[in-house]
Amino acid sequence: MKKFLLLTGGIIAACVALALIGPLAGLLFSGLLVALGMHFYISSKSTFGKIIWFTVGLIGVLSAVSNIPAMIGLAAIAIIYVIYKKWNNEDVKIPTIEAKEEDPFTNFEKEWSNLTK
Repeated sequence: MKKFLLLTGGIIAACVALALIGPLAGLLFSGLLVALGMHFYISSKSTFGKIIWFTVGLIGVLSAVSNIPAMIGLAAIAIIYVIYKKWNNEDVKIPTIEAKEEDPFTNFEKEWSNLTK
């Protein structure tokens, strides 16, 4: 029964992902525009160049906002990934960012030892 539910969920998620392939392509193109705009904005020396690349990045952001249905497609792709892992009886690990708690006194001791060398 578990395999049947996984198969059914996978088929539904695949249909959703395939139905939203157009917005996914638009979101990919929008992300490319944002990345290009940011890269060339940072490397640009002239004010005119910065204005042009800022405009390109802004167009990319506005285009990405208009492709909100692509988020459903991304969620469907993530569900397919989880179902694939569950089908093969593998552990699903979602990477997270863990905040480091640093003791200020430890940092002070490290800096002090560097200064006194």
